[in-house]
Amino acid sequence: MQLPEKVTRKLRDIPDKPGCYMMRDRRGRIIYVGKAISLRKRVQGYFRKSTLRNADPKLRGMLKSVEDLDYIVVRNDAEAVLTEGQLIKDFKPRYNVSFRDDKRFLLLRVDTTQPVPRFQVCRFKRSDAATHFGPYASSGAARGTLDFVEKRFGLRKCRPRVPTEEDYRHCINDVVRFCSAPCTGKVSPEEYRERVEEACAFLRGEKPEYLKELRAEMDTAAEKRNFERAAVLRDTLFSLQQSIKQSARMVSTPAMKARDARSGIESIATALGLSEPPHVIEGFDISNISGTFAVASMVCAVKGLPQRNRYRRFRIKTVSGIDDPRMIGEVIMRRFARLKSEKKELPDLVLIDGGITQLRAGRAALKSLGLEAIPSIGLAKRYEEVYWKDGAPTIRFDRDSPALKVLQALRDEAHRFALTYHRHLRNKKIKESALDEIPGVGKKRKIQILQHFGSIQRLMKAELEDIEHVPGVGSETAMLVHEEMRRLKGGRS
Repeated sequence: MQLPEKVTRKLRDIPDKPGCYMMRDRRGRIIYVGKAISLRKRVQGYFRKSTLRNADPKLRGMLKSVEDLDYIVVRNDAEAVLTEGQLIKDFKPRYNVSFRDDKRFLLLRVDTTQPVPRFQVCRFKRSDAATHFGPYASSGAARGTLDFVEKRFGLRKCRPRVPTEEDYRHCINDVVRFCSAPCTGKVSPEEYRERVEEACAFLRGEKPEYLKELRAEMDTAAEKRNFERAAVLRDTLFSLQQSIKQSARMVSTPAMKARDARSGIESIATALGLSEPPHVIEGFDISNISGTFAVASMVCAVKGLPQRNRYRRFRIKTVSGIDDPRMIGEVIMRRFARLKSEKKELPDLVLIDGGITQLRAGRAALKSLGLEAIPSIGLAKRYEEVYWKDGAPTIRFDRDSPALKVLQALRDEAHRFALTYHRHLRNKKIKESALDEIPGVGKKRKIQILQHFGSIQRLMKAELEDIEHVPGVGSETAMLVHEEMRRLKGGRS
């Protein structure tokens, strides 16, 4: 069978990475969607002579219809599973078996019409009053999400429709699982229902700050070398991000987003008593684990929309240990001292990720530079409260208000940007520390090697002969370093 030129070219260039592939017919319609841990191996395998000769009639018929193919690279197999399912639902390819009612994946279900609602894992989305979240790429991720929600929000796990004190006699979940124990009156029915609503809001993607807690817990487990626990938390975090992204997905145009952003900054100006909407807003966040690799981010929105070319990142220099307010003070001091000395445009509003303590630290830095007139606010995570004046009540925008969406989007961007930089530095340190484990490479020689190549990335690409040319490194040590770099490179890919 003679393959179309488009297919031949793409088969040659397709990467050896996880992802999804889509096969198209001569009219450009998607006729089949699949997933693979290795796109190269899976897709090239379809078009081998042995496959075309020995495959069943249905597969041969499909392959003869293929005039073009596309692919999407993803990070791992779990993301490929979810992406494949969504593509099949969107395009309904004729050669795929449709995913009906998400039968292949687990969901989380909660019936908020019940007197004392509880979350459950299920496989089928029934036509009842219950709310469903998901699907999740694996049963472990679904159950990990359920475990996080129950513990974080103090929700019950017991089965009775209305638990009583008699049920509590045989239950210790308030001790081992942080249940708020509505059966004994530790919380009122109204307070318990608020917890359930908060959990639902989180799973809908309206409370992204809780993901930060889960991410910090994962990083802590990894630092303590509890890699099994860290892997479970990583999969749970990924599934939460994917299901939240799916729940929050909406169709909108750039014009709609610009209109919403404009409405948002107008509402912010009204709430803060500003003379006009803030044209430029700068947002700041801190990222560190137990004070290590402390970094800060500054992100920017113009007319309420992110402007990535204005983003900046900082290494914390003057603060050690865990002290977010002082770190905020340092980075705002550095940022605005430079703007002032270079006589550049100042923002119309400063947004700080945190409450009144972080806000006061930021304002103190501005005041020391004579820039206290710049409006500044703090956005606290727990209830999405806006701190703006000492002693004044916090501002709570409606959950669906454009103003809150503008502030949340900027705060989340600041967090994402800071965390990305923090991970980069941490991973770089982990790779550099690999040299410490090699016999014959002490602190002095490690510095010589890194100075010679400039970075661990360049060392990973170096040939054995290049490493042998480093002063003070013999052939045996060079071979050990080269082997370790090959191992690291293979683990990274």
